Amino acid sequence: MDVQISTLGTFLALIVTIGLILVKVAPAYAMMAGAVFGGVLGGLALTDTVQIMITGAEGMVGVVLRVLAAGVLAGVLIESGAAKKIAESILDGLGETKAILAVAGATMVLTGVGVYVGVAVLTIAPIALAIAKKTNMTKMAVLLAISGGGKAGNIISPNPNTIAVGEAFQVPLTTVMFAGVFPAVAGLGITYVLAQKLKYKGSKVQDHDLSTEVKGENPTLLKALSAPGVAIFLLLLQPLAGVQVDPLFALPIGGIVGAIIMGKRENLNEYISSGLQKMAGVAVLLIGTGTLAGVISHSAVIGQIIIGIDAFHIPAYILASLAGITMSGATGSTAAGTAVAGNVFAPSIMDYGIHPLAGAAMVNSGATVLDHMPHGTYFHITLASVHIGMKERFKLLPYETLIGAVIALVSMVIFGVFGHVFLG
Repeated sequence: MDVQISTLGTFLALIVTIGLILVKVAPAYAMMAGAVFGGVLGGLALTDTVQIMITGAEGMVGVVLRVLAAGVLAGVLIESGAAKKIAESILDGLGETKAILAVAGATMVLTGVGVYVGVAVLTIAPIALAIAKKTNMTKMAVLLAISGGGKAGNIISPNPNTIAVGEAFQVPLTTVMFAGVFPAVAGLGITYVLAQKLKYKGSKVQDHDLSTEVKGENPTLLKALSAPGVAIFLLLLQPLAGVQVDPLFALPIGGIVGAIIMGKRENLNEYISSGLQKMAGVAVLLIGTGTLAGVISHSAVIGQIIIGIDAFHIPAYILASLAGITMSGATGSTAAGTAVAGNVFAPSIMDYGIHPLAGAAMVNSGATVLDHMPHGTYFHITLASVHIGMKERFKLLPYETLIGAVIALVSMVIFGVFGHVFLG
């Protein structure tokens, strides 16, 4: 559709979206409302605005299908006790003397194997609080370790953000996941350093903060790893053997096989239903994201950004990182941020000669910089997970931004500065 929305309209779309999310309107509806305001106030007729929104939402169908399929794997991991077993094994293995590294590492691994980051945070938090109580560590240190580990794990996972950015740049999911390994390790490192500095700052964990919930018997570690192991093996068949298994099939197959190996076949339907419920909200969010992406993709802002890059001789790869950073900041979500940034900016990024994998990696890592803003759900999930006060939660925002910035910077250096060396 050959229409263009003014720069003012685009900014109004983002402002309305953020404003509505801040007053607790459901993010999907907030983005749809922002898209309507942006389109109409940006100079389009209402019918044209609606058509652009529908086109943008249609562009998200592939991502939504894969995200819903990922719910099978997530449901099996969480409900079978596999996720908890993986987390406990890492925490027990590193011990109390390396409590911060254990908490951050466990969250990274749990997110990395396919547990949605918000769920990973809630899974790790009760165990982390118990460790913090024993080691006299503060809630601020615990939460920063959890949040930083989640950010690091999110860019190496088969989660909605990597699925979305892989779809936008048309690169295999596994290559996006592996592209995040070095930035994720850097993110884990800076998380450890910063959380160590906060180890004795802020409020301490109290007895009433500890969970007494006890779930059923957990599987062995080997069996717990079977579901993500099978899924990742199937995804690896394309780069290793040239056999393409789409995430739409690989992720649920991994979950189903994992449930069978863990001896919980009779619970499989329950696990699938649970996973669907957990991913349904993300799928709806992505549909709303698509409507906003449709408006932004028809905005005059994109052309002005391109002109600015050319005029000031800014390296083109910076556009990829900035796209992820700004869109995650606008939406308060890694998944929504990568979806908008990928769908809107991928063609321009690749037109500059940036390799699709490099663009995907930099957008994905850039989206970790501001995904913890207060208008997003991640902020409130992390807030509730360790029963921390709002004042202390706000104090952590600069530290989380720094962790995301390190992740984005390392990715930019690898795939932007040296991208031509690594990718040809």
